[in-house]
Amino acid sequence: MICEAMEDFATALPRDRALAGLDLGTKTIGVAVSDRRLSVATPLETIKRTKFTADANALLAICAKREIGGLVLGLPRNMDGTEGPRCQSTRAFARNLERLTDLPITYWDERLSTVAAERALLEADTTRKRRSEVIDHVAAGYILQGALDRIGHMRRAP
Repeated sequence: MICEAMEDFATALPRDRALAGLDLGTKTIGVAVSDRRLSVATPLETIKRTKFTADANALLAICAKREIGGLVLGLPRNMDGTEGPRCQSTRAFARNLERLTDLPITYWDERLSTVAAERALLEADTTRKRRSEVIDHVAAGYILQGALDRIGHMRRAP
């Protein structure tokens, strides 16, 4: 089930299950996971993309192993908020994935997530080689943390 609104996604989530955040690139998929209380996102790994079926199987294996309750896909909007070809590709990935899993899926605006991840890695004095290895799943962590913060705010609101 794809939930366009974060409120619908939050309602669809099973209790005490972690979430996974995805940074979908053309060559890789960065994966981050949350804790079961939905408070902290942790970068996990980067999947090298091949074909959709193999990518989906790798992703769903992570979801099964980690008992994931929902997926947050980074939506790469343009800086003016419009959606271009990369957004269309992300939405197509979500529609194809929806056919393979009952997990609720939503989107999170990922503008500048990679920039934030790069900045954090530079501040941590990470080597260029290491940055290239981890940038995608660190960016997925930023995407997921944004969604977790929004869900937490919604749940605390009267």
